[in-house]
Amino acid sequence: MSADTTDGAEVAPDELDRAELAARVDELEARLADVEADDDDGQPKMSIIATKGTLDMAYPPLILASTAAAFGYEVTVFHTFWGLDILHEERSKELKLSSVGNPNMPVPNVIGALPGMDRMTTKMMEKRIADNDTATIEELIETSLDMGVEFQACQMTIDLMDYDEADFYDGVTTGVGAATAIQDMADADIQLLV
Repeated sequence: MSADTTDGAEVAPDELDRAELAARVDELEARLADVEADDDDGQPKMSIIATKGTLDMAYPPLILASTAAAFGYEVTVFHTFWGLDILHEERSKELKLSSVGNPNMPVPNVIGALPGMDRMTTKMMEKRIADNDTATIEELIETSLDMGVEFQACQMTIDLMDYDEADFYDGVTTGVGAATAIQDMADADIQLLV
C-alpha cells in the first residue's frame, strides 16, 4: 500500500514515516538553536539573596559568591534588610554573633541572654577567624568585587534604614529594587536565599 504526497507522487508508508520523522527532527533542531541563541553567552548564572547581617550569616553569601565566580559563574548578590549591613563599610566591621537562639553555640540560652554575652561570643568567633587565617568580611567583599561579583543594595531598605549610599563599599550597586532582583533570579541557573 502506498500514500499520496501533496504533489501526487506515491510514497511507501515507511518512507512517509521517515520523511515525517526527518521533518520533526529538523523542527526540533531549529527550536533548540533558538533556545541556545537566547542563552546569551552560555555563562552560568547564580543569584543570591542575603537577608541577615550577623557575623555568622555574612560569610555564607560571600563565600558562595566568590567561589561561584572562581568557577566562572556570573554572580549577583542582592542584600536586603539586615543583610545590607554586610555592604556597609563601617557596620560590616562590627557585625555581631548572638548565642541566644543559636542551637550550635556551646552556650545555653539562659547564659547567652546575660548582658555582654553577645560581645563575648563575637570576640570568640573573631579570634577563631583570625587564628585560622580566614578572610575577613572586607577581604571577601573586595575579592568578590575583583572577580566580577555584583553586590546589589536594596533601595527600599536603604530608604527604610536611612543609610547613606556613600557608606557602602566602592563597587556596590545601589538603587536596586525587588523587581530587578526577581528578574535576576528568574534568569539565574542557581538561586539561593541566605
